[in-house]
Amino acid sequence: MIDLGLTKMAVIGVVALIVIGPEKLPKVARMAGTLYGRAQRYLHDVKSEVTREIELEELRNLQKEVQEAAHDIKSEVENSISKNLEDVQNAWHDTPAIEDISSAPVAFSTVSSDDLARKAREFRRKKLVRSSAVPAWYKQRHGGKLHVTSGAARVARFRPRDNTRNSFY
Repeated sequence: MIDLGLTKMAVIGVVALIVIGPEKLPKVARMAGTLYGRAQRYLHDVKSEVTREIELEELRNLQKEVQEAAHDIKSEVENSISKNLEDVQNAWHDTPAIEDISSAPVAFSTVSSDDLARKAREFRRKKLVRSSAVPAWYKQRHGGKLHVTSGAARVARFRPRDNTRNSFY
């Protein structure tokens, strides 16, 4: 930029004092400072805009690379799935004879979706009990819960009993 030392500033100040005059010099200096500040802000805005555009272009390029990589991975996974599916279908069609099926274990087709849903619920419930934050030995020693209780069961357990009703009527 412009290299202004102390001597050059002094010479500019003396020339400005002679040309402008002592009455108008403070007003002109204030205006020059204001214009200089505006110019600096404008240059800063332009620089930030340019860097923002450069970063945006880099992000676009990175997004393209990631999308291409994701597309490649997706196609590889689809190819491997289709290949494995073909292998499974080929193995399925090479099933043993009817007399061998009776000795084979239960097929997946005989298991109902209700059984699967029930087993999944039981597994989740047991996993929640196993992975709770408080160890089982601590629960046993201090009387904590040893199994998971549903919200409806807790409400029923702690609901106040109505003694006015008789079960005989």
